[in-house]
Amino acid sequence: MVEASQALIVIPTYNEKENVEELVHRIFSVEPAINLLFVDDNSPDGTAQIIQKLQQNHPAIHLISRSGKLGLGTAYIAGFKYALENKFEYIFEMDADFSHDAREIPNFLAAMENNDLVLGSRYIRGVNVINWPLKRLLISYYANAYTRLVTGVPIRDCTGGFKCFRREVLATVDLNQVKSNGYGFQIEMNVRAWRKNFRVLEIPIIFVDRIYGESKLSTKIMWEAIFLVWKLRFLHLIGKL
Repeated sequence: MVEASQALIVIPTYNEKENVEELVHRIFSVEPAINLLFVDDNSPDGTAQIIQKLQQNHPAIHLISRSGKLGLGTAYIAGFKYALENKFEYIFEMDADFSHDAREIPNFLAAMENNDLVLGSRYIRGVNVINWPLKRLLISYYANAYTRLVTGVPIRDCTGGFKCFRREVLATVDLNQVKSNGYGFQIEMNVRAWRKNFRVLEIPIIFVDRIYGESKLSTKIMWEAIFLVWKLRFLHLIGKL
């Protein structure tokens, strides 16, 4: 049986002061025994200071404070290494902006009973996205189709950021070789796990666009993802994935 106390949710933050306190409340109201790790990139709005205050009443809250805005991918890698070093068995990725519903956490934990990587999918049952402009929705949808075509990975939503890894996946994937960010990071971790024959399951979620703060998506991140899938295909062909 998967115990919430063995799980760690890694949450990167940059200027999320409006969100972190309510996010903590929502998560602990669903799974009081779960652990949280915020990886803050020196948010100028004081996000880290709010987290430090929350730690005074919640020993299950952990914080990594970094020197600056170093990117989503490196934030998750830092969180994954922390999870492995501290013997957590199940490691989540989750956004800080309420686009991921904390009420789905028990569904992820239940699915981890028989899987190694559980992905929250926006596209496994139609299109479950709320408040996105049509242009961004189409970019996301077709980016996933493009990823499936190039890499062969049979995942409907390869770019989503709500997921849970069994520790064996993160211990097997060479985290030092993962250099991508944003969409690309999500794609790379999924493809590497699938290529190593770990059990991957998608479960349906509803994605709601952020209310507070600003999106971290950029044109640079999109172009990185476009070229990354070909890099992953090449690495697989030469046996280095």
